[in-house]
Amino acid sequence: MPVRRDGGALRGGAPRVVWLSSESDPRRVSARSVAADLIRADLAAHLVWNPCSGETVQLLPATRAGRLLGGVGREGRVCLQIMVVAQARDPFTGTAMTGLDTIVRWLDSWNVARRWPAGPPLSVPYSYHSGRDRRSWARGGHYGASQVPEAARPDPGGIDIRRITGPETPLAPIPRPRSAPSAREVSNPPLLAPRIPNIVAPEPASLRS
Repeated sequence: MPVRRDGGALRGGAPRVVWLSSESDPRRVSARSVAADLIRADLAAHLVWNPCSGETVQLLPATRAGRLLGGVGREGRVCLQIMVVAQARDPFTGTAMTGLDTIVRWLDSWNVARRWPAGPPLSVPYSYHSGRDRRSWARGGHYGASQVPEAARPDPGGIDIRRITGPETPLAPIPRPRSAPSAREVSNPPLLAPRIPNIVAPEPASLRS
């Protein structure tokens, strides 16, 4: 099932990558299945990765914008969007993260700096109130979707950033949420729409430009 369209041409700026989560159980849902869901919803990411199995599907070339972040996803020489088969309440850095080294080397080849300018992403439900400031975004590097300006996503939750970019990753202060979440958000935070079932998945692809 081919991708109908990408997010358009990139506008230049510091290279960056944004980590997102599909709100799917990686022990039960394949990367190909999530990729098919994104294609059907016309919300293609660059990569879909299952951190338990290591299965990776590439939907878009790095030289085009993805469709999960709106216009802000066109900012940067590259602005790579990686949809991880995972749930924000259960951060994917607690899994085996099979295949991560290959993905990080691919990001290195696009000059994405191994840093997190906005600090570690907040856990749910506090991530709904992340600052999403432009100054951190302008520096480039790695970000959670909850740290992207103009985005309203809470994922990928409170991931361990050093498990992604290495033990030498400098740790910026953990950002404070803009306001405390309500009791309703704490007990029942709204996340993403459920998966679309029974879709024929595309064939996996190797990482390419």
